[in-house]
Amino acid sequence: MREKENNWERIEAVIKWANMTTNYFARYIGLARGENLYQIKRGNNGISFDVANRIVAKFPQIDKLWLLTGEGQMFADSRERGARIPFYDVDVEQGLAQLARLKSDEWLCLSFARPVESDFAMVYCGRAMGDSIPPETVVLLKRIDPEAIIPGEEYAIVSRKIVTLRIVRAAEQEGKLRLVAVNRANYDDMLVDMNDLDAVYRVNGKLIINY
Repeated sequence: MREKENNWERIEAVIKWANMTTNYFARYIGLARGENLYQIKRGNNGISFDVANRIVAKFPQIDKLWLLTGEGQMFADSRERGARIPFYDVDVEQGLAQLARLKSDEWLCLSFARPVESDFAMVYCGRAMGDSIPPETVVLLKRIDPEAIIPGEEYAIVSRKIVTLRIVRAAEQEGKLRLVAVNRANYDDMLVDMNDLDAVYRVNGKLIINY
């Protein structure tokens, strides 16, 4: 299987397409100096959300998902890429608490990870999920009936008391769910009452960004 293009190759492809030098490109997208890009070239840094957003703001033809992950194609074209789902650039555990008030101005075009079944995407900024869902991972979420929860899978839980993303397991007490973190050395299990649940979202897919 062919390896995905690395971070610098994707940046370089955009720079060449724009017919600019690296330093001019950096200034054009609003970076104070070209060193930010040279750090990516040296392999010291990955492509951050900030850099990706700056590039797409100046060049809306470029697909942000491809820029961040190498998935898909360089140029955004929903006709070729498949399903589009709303993307909220907010932390899952904060965004779900105010979902009704959020407005999505961005979309992800996906052809993998069950995108058609996903309602929207958000960013996970916590550390409780360890290497399974590291901070800055984009998670694809689908709202489900609480009765459809499969123990052992990852869900974003919205209850009257907490909003969190955890592995859900059965609890000894009837009518309760046990929420388990992957980073169990620093995060304890939590119990929630099924009657307190406002919403449950299955994690359909994860886009892990390597900075």
